[in-house]
Amino acid sequence: MAIVVIGGHSRNVGKTSLVCGLVAAMSDCGWTAVKITQFGHGVCSRHGEPCDCAPAELDHAYAIDEEHDRSGRTDTSRYLAAGARRALWVRTRQGKLAEAMPELRGRLAQAANIIIESNSVMRFLRPDVYLSVLDPQTEDFKDSARLYLDRADALVVHAASQAAWAAGAKWNSVSLKPAANKPQFSVAPPTYCTAEIVEFVRRRLQLGEPRCAS
Repeated sequence: MAIVVIGGHSRNVGKTSLVCGLVAAMSDCGWTAVKITQFGHGVCSRHGEPCDCAPAELDHAYAIDEEHDRSGRTDTSRYLAAGARRALWVRTRQGKLAEAMPELRGRLAQAANIIIESNSVMRFLRPDVYLSVLDPQTEDFKDSARLYLDRADALVVHAASQAAWAAGAKWNSVSLKPAANKPQFSVAPPTYCTAEIVEFVRRRLQLGEPRCAS
């Protein structure tokens, strides 16, 4: 079983698109795709909507749902539409991912290969490949992305922001030095997954070309 983790420094930088691109390009891997969402105060991890149940943490600190819709209307539905064998959505209160991990590990025990969209899961596992998506034109930089930047196997950088990256871009005083010597792949939205990225992941997973390739 191989584990690939796709992270990124903010929302809407292309993480889901990269997951879908890898799933589609490596369909022979039989992926189980997982999205992990951590909600802040006053938002329920069971429904993902504002609620007043925050004090009752022990009642539902997390929820794990399996996706079945292949319409592509949600991120997990997009995973299935791209060719994932299964798709799971893990929702936890901020800082409560540890409580969800035992059940998640159980659900993933029989998976052929796993691809996870998350930074925070890096606290609990060592994947075979960890890619971090960066867009220097997006100012926000998650603490979880900063914390694990040095563990990234490669960076996926928006081409339109390459100049800012080359100039040593920083987000809110976050230094990029931990990633200075990492392999970098340039992407131009809406294409976030390139042949070079697929080749890199296959090589790191020690996979040959898919058996169905002509």
